[in-house]
Amino acid sequence: MKIKFKEKKSSEVTFELRLYVAGQTPKSLAAISNLKKICSEYLHARYHIEVIDLAMNPSLARDHQILAIPTLVRSLPVSMRKIIGDLSETERVLVGLDIREPKPHKRSATA
Repeated sequence: MKIKFKEKKSSEVTFELRLYVAGQTPKSLAAISNLKKICSEYLHARYHIEVIDLAMNPSLARDHQILAIPTLVRSLPVSMRKIIGDLSETERVLVGLDIREPKPHKRSATA
């Protein structure tokens, strides 16, 4: 089963995203929901999401080198990036997709 979500295209770079899940598990459903929220909030109309259910076609896991689920794969813009998990840590996802630079760590003041 493949589910596709597509926003209208603009002249800016479009993010091509594939989310690999396994059935309707709580983690899979959370990953789908979190990804849609992140994309609509931070990418606006510059994304295309394809959800691939590995429970329906397990051989795709081997073919696409998916070792854990859920896994998000960004194929465009290049270079490819992978993020494993339910995507609940928005900042980690934004950095992982190269949408936002990592925040610098604050150094604690010494007395």
